[in-house]
Amino acid sequence: MKQLGMHLLIIGFFTAAVGLVLLVAPKIPWLGNLPGDIHYRGKSTEFHFPVVTCIVVSIVLTVVLNVVLRWFRR
Repeated sequence: MKQLGMHLLIIGFFTAAVGLVLLVAPKIPWLGNLPGDIHYRGKSTEFHFPVVTCIVVSIVLTVVLNVVLRWFRR
């Protein structure tokens, strides 16, 4: 029962973190507009793929998760 409670707390934390990111993301002007992000506009189509933004977010999340996991192992 203790493990179930811990899992529910972890899921709740991540849900709250994702919600916070979704609330804050539109206020960050450079998010999705970095040099290297692909944006194509045609006559009737539009395509946007934020390659560099994905890489930056991935690196930041990797560093944060590694720090948090090392902190919990001590």
